Amino acid sequence: MQIGYKLASEGYGPQEIIRQAVLAERAGFDFVEMSDHFHPWLDAQGHSSFTWSVLGAIAARTSTLRLATGVTCPTVRYHPAIIAQAAATMALISDGRFTLGVGAGERLNEHVVGQGFPSVRGRHERLREALEIIRLLWQGGYQSYEGRHLHLEDARVFDLPDTLPVIAVAASGEASARLAAELGDGLFATDADASIVEHYRRAQGAGPRYAEVPVAWATDEQQAVQAVLQTSRWMVTGWKVMSELPNPVNFDAASAYVEEKHIRQLFAVGPDPEPHVAKVRSYVDAGFDHIVLQNAGPDPDGFLDFFAGDLAGRLRAMG
Repeated sequence: MQIGYKLASEGYGPQEIIRQAVLAERAGFDFVEMSDHFHPWLDAQGHSSFTWSVLGAIAARTSTLRLATGVTCPTVRYHPAIIAQAAATMALISDGRFTLGVGAGERLNEHVVGQGFPSVRGRHERLREALEIIRLLWQGGYQSYEGRHLHLEDARVFDLPDTLPVIAVAASGEASARLAAELGDGLFATDADASIVEHYRRAQGAGPRYAEVPVAWATDEQQAVQAVLQTSRWMVTGWKVMSELPNPVNFDAASAYVEEKHIRQLFAVGPDPEPHVAKVRSYVDAGFDHIVLQNAGPDPDGFLDFFAGDLAGRLRAMG
């Protein structure tokens, strides 16, 4: 099992994100995963830097830490040709430490380019075409592609690594899990749902299985809960809401009903290692082997120390 740290690009500026990544390597994390957003979920978070620039800086300042996008939508705000080029470059400058996490995207980030946001079916069709385009370009040479939604004209990625990046495809059900097995090299999910892993395996998926685990560390349990309510309560709304709302103000309204009890149901909170270990165990038992700790607590440095001193050994014993 590998253990990763979620870099909250919506919660911190780019220099702070880079600093946290360096500390995560020192604390013993195997990898970091960074979201690829244009907007934060809530105005209270206050940040959303350009992920690809930040990951490049992290690659230059670390030596063993693996890097991943969690996740990039390669269909609306970006064309898949751009992502194919960006991921290949990241693989080169990180000496093979990069994983490309991709998904169907959220309206929050994709509507900004003025092309609308497709239906669920349309998003999945576009994601399939995008993966086909990325794979085509990674074969080398000049390539063209005519899809129902996406097109490629006489394009070539000149700088390709000898070993191509792993592509981990975000899934929430059977169809997306099968796509991850067919056109990806790994699986990416946010729920401790064993059926997603089972669908992936039944479709002959045999790669790494990433999952984000919601935790919130603070020296006081109530302080941890309040931090989540302030900056991360949007996570309680669920994917059907998270994928559709266009702006932070909408997420603020949609999550206004969230109470302390909802936070405690979703997150492991506070300074006691036991709830954190139990939360991770639920994901490991569901079949995930690349665990990403998504800390919504108010003190990232304290959390990194907590991981190194109280969590790392116990979590690694699960694998």
